Amino acid sequence: MATEAKFLAFDLGAESGRGVIAFFDGEKIRLEDAHRFSNQPVKILDTFHWDTPRLFLELKRGLAMAAANFGKDIEAIGVDTWGVDFGLLGKDDALLAVPRHYRDHANDGMLEEAFGRVPRERIFERTGIQFMQINSLYQLLQMKISGSPALEYAKTLLFTPDLLNFWFTGVKATEF
Repeated sequence: MATEAKFLAFDLGAESGRGVIAFFDGEKIRLEDAHRFSNQPVKILDTFHWDTPRLFLELKRGLAMAAANFGKDIEAIGVDTWGVDFGLLGKDDALLAVPRHYRDHANDGMLEEAFGRVPRERIFERTGIQFMQINSLYQLLQMKISGSPALEYAKTLLFTPDLLNFWFTGVKATEF
């Protein structure tokens, strides 16, 4: 019997997260849960944030549980989250602020603000995505308008999966 390759995938949903081990024997994939955990936004003053440091702790816990229960020979790890949220890193690669959650209301009115600066057609031509105030473009516009110190001092923007992967590996990378 051929050896199964093992992969660990983390999925962070709007309210929960989980780590799943995928076993691949060359023909079939078999999945088993490795770790489940809560993923609730944290309200600080009037702003909703991802609890990113705790989520990273849960991912590390999930990796340890997967290795203990399924063996340490895991080929790769992947992280998936909502695609719109991000962390900003300073020149020393430190996280400058706890990332805002896409459910935060700071983006209210940002679609109209953006359309007042750039025509809708041009935004769609450049981004190809539907118009939703949760999108990164509108989060960044809100930060610019509000004079966010994190945005001012940021040297790197990493989307949430890439931020968590950076903390695992020390490598700053993103998909195109």
